[in-house]
Amino acid sequence: MSEIVSAQTESAVAPHPTGQRSLSPQAREDVAAGIPLSTSRAYSSDYRQFTEWCADEDHTPLPATPETVTEYVSYLIHTPRPRTGRPYSPASIERVIASIRTAHHAAGIQPPETKGARKVLAGYKAQLSVSDDDSDRKHAEARRVSPAVPKTLRKLVATLDRDTLKGKRDAALLLLGHAIAGRASEMVSLNIGSVTRDPEGRGIAVRVYRKKIKKWTTPKVMYGTNPATCPVRATLAFIDALAAEGRTDGPLFLRMDRHGRIAPSLTRRGRTIGDPSGRMTTDAASDVIQLAGDAAKVEGLWRSHSLRRGFVTAARAAGKDLVDIGRHGGWADGSRALLAYIEEDDGWSDSNPLIGIGL
Repeated sequence: MSEIVSAQTESAVAPHPTGQRSLSPQAREDVAAGIPLSTSRAYSSDYRQFTEWCADEDHTPLPATPETVTEYVSYLIHTPRPRTGRPYSPASIERVIASIRTAHHAAGIQPPETKGARKVLAGYKAQLSVSDDDSDRKHAEARRVSPAVPKTLRKLVATLDRDTLKGKRDAALLLLGHAIAGRASEMVSLNIGSVTRDPEGRGIAVRVYRKKIKKWTTPKVMYGTNPATCPVRATLAFIDALAAEGRTDGPLFLRMDRHGRIAPSLTRRGRTIGDPSGRMTTDAASDVIQLAGDAAKVEGLWRSHSLRRGFVTAARAAGKDLVDIGRHGGWADGSRALLAYIEEDDGWSDSNPLIGIGL
């Protein structure tokens, strides 16, 4: 995210009211470290395109005026993207606005007011929502991943060769990720020492840092009734396999090649790239779920958040309390994001409010 404020735009930064021109390079790096990598990449791409548009239209990107942001959003809703042939979706435009504000924050500058831009966006959403074209209405909705509920997880795990180290890793990632409702960034941050066995043999405890709420949590994972999909058995089998390879500390989820070799060296132009410890990236973790979905031939959009959504869907269907679900999965009490994960049923179940009222 540090590149979001380039040297070129930094020279245009207005002095801070207190006399401090901007954040120091170290402070900007520290700010960037607090932004998830996947978000950072998206923001950097969005902000880069914004600065290019500003250059073409003779606007100043940093600090940007409210009028500049409004003009840019208007441009986005009327300009087809080369890859899709459609303008940006409302969700993508929300991210663009966030990237512009983040760039200003990273430079120590007050972000521009965005009321005008959001009015343009609201009109765009309304226009899409009343269209007779199904594709327009779908374009207005945020694209959501499919929930990996237990029935689906069984199909995904069945595609893995669990006699191999890679198969053991992928099974542990899928099953433990579902059991603790882990985000990809949280899963790949786990170390072998993050998992401890319950002395009474009931399961495992997983110490995980929940980035969204900025807290450490230790969800307890109990043994499952089905050995093939038990997250405890899968995780311990993988840890034992790592120990047999001489790895008893360091990252839990390691990068592997298709032959199952641990953390092969990655180089580009003679330089080592990637995490030197061999830790998986968030994209690689999401790819595990997507590839398993493809192999199982199950319809849907399968990414890392499929595990998190699947956990909520299954727990809610089992009648678990929403507060308990949220605390186990690292959501703040009353989280809107958690409510958004709850899958709506088809309207014909016992949850239909018309049932039992005597009509």
